Order: sequence, then structure tokens, then C-alpha cells
Amino acid sequence: MVRSRSASRSASQFERKKREARSSGVASVGAMNDDLCWRAVVARDERADGTFVFAVRTTGVYCRPSCGARRPRRENVRFFADGQAARAGGFRACKRCRPDGPAPARRRTDLVARTCRRIDAAIVAGDAFPRLADLAAKEGMSPFHLQRTFRASTGLSPRAYGAAVRARRARAALGREPTVTRALFAAGYGSSTRFYANARLGMAPRRHRTGVGERIVFATAPCTLGVVLVASTGRGVCAIHLGGSADAVARELRDRFPRADVAPADAGLADVVREVVAVVDGERTDLALPLDVRGTSFQQRVWRAIGAIPRGATATYGEIAASLRPRSGPRAVARACAANPLAVAVPCHRIVGADGEAKGYRWGRARKAALLARERARKH
Repeated sequence: MVRSRSASRSASQFERKKREARSSGVASVGAMNDDLCWRAVVARDERADGTFVFAVRTTGVYCRPSCGARRPRRENVRFFADGQAARAGGFRACKRCRPDGPAPARRRTDLVARTCRRIDAAIVAGDAFPRLADLAAKEGMSPFHLQRTFRASTGLSPRAYGAAVRARRARAALGREPTVTRALFAAGYGSSTRFYANARLGMAPRRHRTGVGERIVFATAPCTLGVVLVASTGRGVCAIHLGGSADAVARELRDRFPRADVAPADAGLADVVREVVAVVDGERTDLALPLDVRGTSFQQRVWRAIGAIPRGATATYGEIAASLRPRSGPRAVARACAANPLAVAVPCHRIVGADGEAKGYRWGRARKAALLARERARKH
């Protein structure tokens, strides 16, 4: 392709800039170091977006470093400081990565935020829940692409996000509205059937609204990691907490079930508490208790996956995320671990960072490290 004199001059200036960067010893993508630029292209490094663009002689197209298109041959690639310089060199912008627009991460964030606002608006207005195809059409993309992008950013599908928003509105409305019927319509449910199926209140709606609550009994006992609390409903153990004092773990339980009737248990819970303490102290290998597990559908999927990790073994947040169907993200798995109310029964202490080190833990990193050490010692 014949280039204009101004294009040649721009290219010459670009080459001079690169030579000056090399001679000054500057080693950064922004300084137009060819080797670093190429490494960023090979790695599709989003951090390099906005610092340079690369152009392909055989296609006449320039792209951002993170472009997902097939990688070109190195000898066909040129690097430019920005899109303006690439266009002056006779290249046109890639229609896939749109190098002159905002970075992909920013575009994803904006897209997800717009989709969330549309879902929120429909729920507030009491309209039917937006169809995935309609949400995707608003963004000019396929339903599959929107679903995948939304889940990668939030860990939830658009429908699961909307269900969580409605459930949160339902809990607020039950404390404000005079009747359950008015509360369910105020929360955006079109019928009582959908409300009772999807609200996930953890107790009957009328009890939640009046504050009478559900009967939850608990007991505490000392253990080698401080104090353990075990709480139970009529269906099974709903909470196992670890803490530094009996008052602290009891307060945590009441904060989790603010509208329930929480009271100390009689001697009937003593055997269960002894069993839990034995597991915490490393004297037993597992629990055989009926559990009343309460959480979102996603949280329960994560907790089931964690429960499959053998004693003495560990898994990373990323490995758990990859094992889910559909797949999720490590951050979403970490949030589900942080919400786990059943210490040792749902062994989220077996989840470690990618480097194998114990990371955050709801009941303290030191307790997590101690539990892992005991399990590994007993395994050997």
C-alpha cells in the first residue's frame, strides 16, 4: 500500500521514539519497546491496553494488545503509540476489539452496570422479569455473550441477580408492609407461588414480617481454637461458629437471624456440641449431623463442591470455580466461603490461594491454618 508523505513522516517519528527509548534503557510497554510490546500481544495483556496498538501488515488492521483475534506472525506486526499513528500508517481499526474505544474491562463494567439497572428498573416497576434475549438485544449482542460476560463479572446469571434483588426487596417489604400479600407485590413478585418458591427467607414469610421468627436453640463449649457455638432448628444444625468468647459467637448468631427466636438450648444439644468439638480439635474425622443449610442456590453449589474435598487435601478458589456447572469466578467462590455459616461441617478452611497458602477465613486465618495442620497431620 502506498502511504502518504505525512504517514511516512509519522512512521519515522515513531521509529525514532522507539530508538530513543532503547538507547535510554527504558523498559516499558509505554516506551514502545518492541520485545515487551510483542510479549503483551502474545499474552493478550489487558494491562497494556491504551499504552500502544499493534498493526498487522497482511490484514491492514490495528488492534489493542488484548484483542482475542488469532495471533499474527511476528514478522507481520508493527507497533504504534496510538490509533491515530496507526491510521496515519495506513491501517484501519479492528472491528472486534475496537482499539479506539474504552478498554474491554471498562466496557464490561459499563455493560454489566447497564444490565443491572434494567433489571432493577423492571423489578421496581413490578414488570415481568426481563428476558435474557431482550437484555442482550439492548446491548446489540447475543444472549450467550451477555450471559457469559455478566457471569464473569458478578458470578451470577442475570436471572439469578434479579432473583437476589427481589428477595432482598421482599425481606425489606415484609418488615414494612401490613400484609404478606402487599409485601410480595411491592417486592416485584407477580404471584404468591413465585414468592414462596423464590424468596429464600429462611423462615415463613409471616414470621419474618411479624418478627416472631423461628425457634433456634444454641449451645457453646470451649475448644482448642477458642469457643465453638452450635445452633439448631427443627430441621437440623443451621450454624457452627468459632470465636474467642461465648458472648461473641452468640452475638454473631443473633446478627445472622435477627428476627428468629434465638435461645440457649437444654441438655439435648450437648451430644451434638461434643461431636463438633471433637472434629475441631482433630479427634474425629467427620461429622454425621442433619444440617439445615441456608443460602442462595449459588452458595449451596459452592458449599457442596467444598464438601467433596477429602480431609487432609485442599483446593484453590479457582479450582472450585472451574468445577461448577456453569463455571464461575474465584471471587464469587471466595464470597460464598465468607458467607458459610457452618464451620468444619462445610469445610471452607480447605480452600487456599493459588500459591497454596491459607488466605482469608471467616473465623480467622490462624484458626484456618490450625485446622489444615491438624487434618494433614492426621492424614499422615
